[in-house]
Amino acid sequence: MSEAASIARFVIDLPDSDAALALSGEGQKILHQIQELTGASLVMRGLQLVIGGPPAQLERAASVVELMRPIWQEGHPISDVDLEVAINALDQGRGNAHAELSSQVLARSQRGKVFRARTLRQKEYLEAMDRNALTFAIGPAGTGKTFLATVLAVRMLGERKVQRILLTRPAVEAGERLGFLPGDLQQKVDPYLRPIYDCLHSLLGLEKTTALMEKGVIEVAPLAYMRGRTLDDAFVILDEAQNTTSAQMRMALTRLGERSRMVVTGDITQVDLPNGQLSGLVEASQLLDSVKGVAVCRLSSEDVVRHPLVQRIVKAYASLDER
Repeated sequence: MSEAASIARFVIDLPDSDAALALSGEGQKILHQIQELTGASLVMRGLQLVIGGPPAQLERAASVVELMRPIWQEGHPISDVDLEVAINALDQGRGNAHAELSSQVLARSQRGKVFRARTLRQKEYLEAMDRNALTFAIGPAGTGKTFLATVLAVRMLGERKVQRILLTRPAVEAGERLGFLPGDLQQKVDPYLRPIYDCLHSLLGLEKTTALMEKGVIEVAPLAYMRGRTLDDAFVILDEAQNTTSAQMRMALTRLGERSRMVVTGDITQVDLPNGQLSGLVEASQLLDSVKGVAVCRLSSEDVVRHPLVQRIVKAYASLDER
């Protein structure tokens, strides 16, 4: 058989110019990346994507494009992370599961941005939060631990499954000193809570977030403010929990009231407690792993959904820790 005879051709029709632009990427960056990853040729001709190459390469390229269809079909730009996740799903033989994942929209931002679980473990994490009263999410930075919990909390608030949201974290210093910051305790810990504020603003907008906080429907507070309280009808997110002591974690977990759920997130490789002090997150996740109503979700560097370089950085430091 000649080389020409082994070359196949496949055409994917696109719904509109927005989809074509989203799939191509700026300067056709995404198409070029798919070509490099699969060896197939990809050419955009009007509202048709023409894929050519040997059958195996063509099939791989077409599968990657189809896995990302829920993104580009609505005109949403494809990121490097979207492409990398799709390739990983194919390599692991989990293309069908990934296709189902990509079609499920969790929420839309005030600007119309669509939020989805972007890896299969993120999907499992969301399902665990939905099923269990207490969920631990342990993993490196950038895996969506806090963001996905906040998305679910906001959605459950909108569905009236909970009456309020409480987001908290310990004000443990990571090289900085609280005493040097101006203002009262709340103002001093606000910098530590900024990632949570940013997440709420992205989902609800600044004005709505502010209004809900003024009404007490959403509360963002340092962990110390939880002592002595019983939290009923609430969705509680304890962030950066690797920096809780054993006593703090026990205090936080026993605040859970009726019709409430709690999500505890953290990265056990970034503990800022004094040397020799056991992290409350490490202890609790091991102690409660087999308790009914408790889920422990472990995310990895493969679930990092920030810049692809972050995933490589996480892997590099993980290899250093193993030495």
